Amino acid sequence: MSREVSRRITLTQEDDWWVAKDEEIGVASQGRTRQEALENLDEAVALYKGEIGDPIETWEEEKEVLEDLGIDPDEVKEAREENDELPEFMQ
Repeated sequence: MSREVSRRITLTQEDDWWVAKDEEIGVASQGRTRQEALENLDEAVALYKGEIGDPIETWEEEKEVLEDLGIDPDEVKEAREENDELPEFMQ
């Protein structure tokens, strides 16, 4: 017997972007089309769950990835220290 897994995904349009969010785990992604947003969300959820990709285990590794993505690592670090959470754009 297989067990059905229920997921609640919200899909909203913000200006020229579609935002898809897995409400259960709080992971979100975006795309220019609804389909692209959903495909990007699938990848983001798989990364979050550790099903794909390599784990980031040190601050130096994380810093390098953030810089490659064009994200200021210091902003991420400060947000964690001030709020004990990620910056809004990364949630």
